[in-house]
Amino acid sequence: MPDWTKPMQQTFEYYEVDPATWYDKKPFDNVKTSTIKRDSDAETLGSATIDFNDMVGECYIRIYLITIQNGIRERFPLGTFLIQTPSSTFDGKNKTVSVDAYTPLLELKESPPPLGYSILKGANIMQNAKMILREHLRAPLIGTDSSETLYNDFVANSNDTWLSFGSDLIANARYKFDLDEMGRVLFAPEQNMFALQPVYTYNDDNSSILYPEVTMEHDIYGIPNVIEVVYSQNNKYFYARSVNDDTNSPLSTVNRGREIISRVTDPDISGIPSQAMIQEYADRLLKNSSTIEYSVSYTHAYCGTRIGDCVRLNYRRAGLQDVKAKIVSQSIKCEPGCPVSEKAIYTVKLWG
Repeated sequence: MPDWTKPMQQTFEYYEVDPATWYDKKPFDNVKTSTIKRDSDAETLGSATIDFNDMVGECYIRIYLITIQNGIRERFPLGTFLIQTPSSTFDGKNKTVSVDAYTPLLELKESPPPLGYSILKGANIMQNAKMILREHLRAPLIGTDSSETLYNDFVANSNDTWLSFGSDLIANARYKFDLDEMGRVLFAPEQNMFALQPVYTYNDDNSSILYPEVTMEHDIYGIPNVIEVVYSQNNKYFYARSVNDDTNSPLSTVNRGREIISRVTDPDISGIPSQAMIQEYADRLLKNSSTIEYSVSYTHAYCGTRIGDCVRLNYRRAGLQDVKAKIVSQSIKCEPGCPVSEKAIYTVKLWG
């Protein structure tokens, strides 16, 4: 592994991928440039734009970063994408074919389940998910075992695709789809960000790979400072109200000058409820709701971090010190320096 903070030579290689074996088939020598986008909020988790010298047909393409440092040559996959939509331009001298490409999850988005398709109550969730993916996806699958079963019949909606159906299915076992840079599909467990450990630290010292500009955003709109809980079942009725009037909290009714109320009419209460239980539930819910999410956008030289990784931000000039954040999106430009525009999020508890 190279030292990403030290000088190195960088080039890029592109290969057509054999969908039957998922191995590199042959190199492309007609690529001008490319940009890779990874996004945890995108349904297919990412895409790419690739510029060729001439037209290419539909195929899978894999992009590599090649580094040479201290005489050691290494190759790092950046992503595997299915070429889809070409457009071409001609400037009087040269022709450029720009192609949109998508992750292998696109194949799951191309067709719907049969009307009324269902998986019955008691069925193993992950075993059924693996069966669906192997039937409708050419990319390799790195599966996982789980004993989680369905509590109710799981029925496809009329507007479902295999991708949306599969995503909703594995969410019942607290998993979500993920991809590695070779284009293999993985099941990633849902994780509490507070439990994640940083895999890389971005510093602003002399060996920093961070670019100077950093953008930070946060929004407290909609965060309640009053929680009302109403319980009405089995001839029992309870009402509880919890208020944040702490002068030290920026979310409080005192500092915001108004009440922002969230009312819960279906509290998740186990056992026989009482007024004390409902009040405790309201107090706990308000404290858990009193957090604010910050997003930080910055650019750095490539270092191998990926979507879902936890990183530590020590950018003191921007007011960030020992902040643990989770990467949610990246845009990688395959050009000299291989700059990565990245967005990460972290939460701060403002009361309780």
